[in-house]
Amino acid sequence: MKQGLSLRVSQHLALTPQLQQSIRLLQLSTLELSQEVDQMLDENPFLERTEDQAEREEFGVGQADTPVSEGDRATDHDSEFASAPMPDLGSATVTSTSTDEDNAPLGGDEGIDWDGDGSTEMSPDDGEWGVDAKARSNNLNGDEDKDATELARTHESLQAFLHRQALGLRLSGEDSAALRFLIESLNDDGYLEEPLEELAATLNPADEEELQELLHHFTVALGLLHSLEPVGVGARGLAECLRLQIAALLQNVELDWDDREVLQVAYRICQQPMELLARRDIKRLVQLGVGSDALVREAIAAIARLEPKPGRRFVDVERNIVVPDVLVLQVPNTASPKFRVMLNPDVMPRLKVHDIYANVLRNHRGGKDSASHAALQQRLQEARWFIKNIQQRFDTILRVSTAIVERQKSFFTHGELAMRPLVLREIADELGLHESTISRVTTAKYMSTPFGTFELKYFFGSGLGTESGGNASSTAVRALIKQFIAAESAKKPLSDNQISEMLKEQGIECARRTVAKYREGLKIAPASLRKAL
Repeated sequence: MKQGLSLRVSQHLALTPQLQQSIRLLQLSTLELSQEVDQMLDENPFLERTEDQAEREEFGVGQADTPVSEGDRATDHDSEFASAPMPDLGSATVTSTSTDEDNAPLGGDEGIDWDGDGSTEMSPDDGEWGVDAKARSNNLNGDEDKDATELARTHESLQAFLHRQALGLRLSGEDSAALRFLIESLNDDGYLEEPLEELAATLNPADEEELQELLHHFTVALGLLHSLEPVGVGARGLAECLRLQIAALLQNVELDWDDREVLQVAYRICQQPMELLARRDIKRLVQLGVGSDALVREAIAAIARLEPKPGRRFVDVERNIVVPDVLVLQVPNTASPKFRVMLNPDVMPRLKVHDIYANVLRNHRGGKDSASHAALQQRLQEARWFIKNIQQRFDTILRVSTAIVERQKSFFTHGELAMRPLVLREIADELGLHESTISRVTTAKYMSTPFGTFELKYFFGSGLGTESGGNASSTAVRALIKQFIAAESAKKPLSDNQISEMLKEQGIECARRTVAKYREGLKIAPASLRKAL
């Protein structure tokens, strides 16, 4: 084997720590970004939130580069430093606010290099991002008294509602404790998923006799739980939940004989396998002797009016709140519809670098412990880049949202039936970004529109061919299918094939399988289950 030396030129892409952080922040949702900011605030003492914005609004961003005299700087430094807590300069976790002229070259190479790749200049003012955005509530209707989050916090949970009812029962200490235990074991739907034997075993009884005693108290407590509101709570399954509700209706002494007979048939149906009820297999239920054909039909209709999830209305609504990242507001008093796209100031973190700590670090350059100074300088630069990357994240979201609104202006004027076909590549080409960047921006980011709040991905959809040679958005086709089904006859619901033919009459080529896929995506039952009995 002959050995030799050769020279080869090649190119490769290296992701700097700044670029990696920028990409990661871009794909985070609002909640995840808030958690990331909280974590960074805990880890980096050079970073802090800004609450008081009066001084910032008075002088404006344009004054960020105005030099400060040495006398004023010394006076401010002495007065602020005397009252502020001093960080441990030997630690690698500190926070502060400074300008770029204070960013001296690092003397050490420990940790991640946050000096930047030189592609973009740093903002002249570390405290610029998010400071001029005034915080306000989530209400868009002008009511500043209570927002949705405050209303959610006042919502009573299922457990609290049941505990309040249990206070009115005269129980022994053991039965009361067992009832409290069962209430806390309910899931969000109000069901008791675990068997009583397993619940009793979790209390580690000493022997079999103690286990049986626990089972006795749990059995008594379960009966008491079934007597509480909402009716059906504490059921071990859907069938038992429905039977409890039917039994409660049968206790009404004012029921006439016909209604009572229908409820009795409904009770017997719920004693049969639930798949028969799900399939509406009336013929099989009649064969099992639960009632006549007419009574079974009426009983199934009565069961459909019951609540399959007793705890549904007690679910913590705060978890279902979607705070939009972008607000789209129609500009009033214009000849043609115009829309204003703006970031939601409620989701924009207001951060700055801590002035006092940055000044302390700048005034103690060099010294004996140069390694600690370099580590702290690294933290300071990390805080600056974090603020810059957050700003870049929201700038990109705003650019993409503005492009979406411009492309889908018909939707914001006429609704989802006017949605146009749109793919990620169109927005990427328009903004000069990569498709993957557009995908990250539109995932888990929401836009508030005159027609509701939607994820940014909602405005993208493939196109279906039309007779005129154009394309119709799949989102508009779904809306049209929903409209057809909403207007159908309850006794003769539309089949997927009929809906496909109706779309063809509208000039849209949509196969039956595509209609079925869109219908299932809309969570609409097939025609056989939509038919009124």
